[in-house]
Amino acid sequence: MTDTPVSEMSFETAMKALEQVVDQLERGDVALEESIALYERGAALKQRCEAELKRAEEKVAAITMDADGVARGIKPVEGL
Repeated sequence: MTDTPVSEMSFETAMKALEQVVDQLERGDVALEESIALYERGAALKQRCEAELKRAEEKVAAITMDADGVARGIKPVEGL
């Protein structure tokens, strides 16, 4: 695990860390207290990834606005 706070991670770093958390939890070879801590970290990482995806979507939408403020060719990301 990295010492970088979740709130400072890039999308890619947070996603990789989330995958590691999921792998550890799926193996089931960690103690209960560690599982709880991993689950909490996973929830924070998931939230970070969702926030970064939303931020990226907003940037793309802003870039593709026409003169009337209408987004062209942008579809909302499912699940956000």
